[in-house]
Amino acid sequence: MRKRIVLLTFLLNTCWVIGQELTIPQLSQYLSDNPFVMSPSFAGIGNYVKVRMNGLTQWVGIKDAPDTQSLSADVRLGNRSGIGMVLYNDSNGETKQRGGKVSFAHHLTLDKYEAQYLSLALSFNLNQFRIDIENFEDNNDLAVVNDRASSNPNFDLGTLYRKGGFYLSLNVANILNKDFEKFNPIFEPNTLRNYYLYTGYQYRKHKRDNFEIEPSIFFQYFENDGRSITDINTKFKWFDFLDYYYAGITYRFLNDQFGTPLYVAPVIGLKKGDFYFGYSYQVIMNEILGYSSGTHVVTLGIDLFQGISNCSCTY
Repeated sequence: MRKRIVLLTFLLNTCWVIGQELTIPQLSQYLSDNPFVMSPSFAGIGNYVKVRMNGLTQWVGIKDAPDTQSLSADVRLGNRSGIGMVLYNDSNGETKQRGGKVSFAHHLTLDKYEAQYLSLALSFNLNQFRIDIENFEDNNDLAVVNDRASSNPNFDLGTLYRKGGFYLSLNVANILNKDFEKFNPIFEPNTLRNYYLYTGYQYRKHKRDNFEIEPSIFFQYFENDGRSITDINTKFKWFDFLDYYYAGITYRFLNDQFGTPLYVAPVIGLKKGDFYFGYSYQVIMNEILGYSSGTHVVTLGIDLFQGISNCSCTY
């Protein structure tokens, strides 16, 4: 049994190194009322300076499984623009990556009376990827003599269309190819571009209702190897004046394996005053289930009062 666990961990880490995307792992963090961490086009939308801290521990029970921490914040600039930043630290066995991004978004009013808006965004990313060999055991490979590290600057582009309770965000991440072959020139991907779509609808029967349903879909496509994933989400939100509570569920699958989900995750959260808490537990539905008890995602946040904009495009 121990040998099988070691072999499984080795295979998982190997797949991670070969398929490294050089970006923050995107699981269910965006469902914690933090869509900016998924798309820069949401920067500056809202009446608050929004700060969120995420802790993500994957595959609990498996040694050296992926573990990620991130800090994000976005704020409005003037009446029609916003800026934001994300910092993250990610590890998976002896592979480490740290990075951050700075984003700028501008919001346009297409039709004020129908609440129709268009947002455009640009992000600059800087990622440092490192293979730490100091803990390698019985390393007899003379070619591996020191830690391998590299830095990769890149850019993201994002758009967001909103009309009433409907929203549709289209994004391209890592638009530039890498210009180095430092780790493995045969298997290391040079094309890091991935495309993703996030769309949903916030539905209330009446505007003054204190109950809201929000179905949404997240789709991501990786250009290098053609794989793609989809999240199908549903959230139920209850309002108590400025406070709210929510519960929901997300279902993630590879698009060529719809009937075999990667995980199913209940999500819960609340905002009380200026403070926010969110939690998601991902129930793994593939072969790893026999070795892991699941994945935990915790979000803590604070909304600092900024004031209402003079333009409804940032409401």
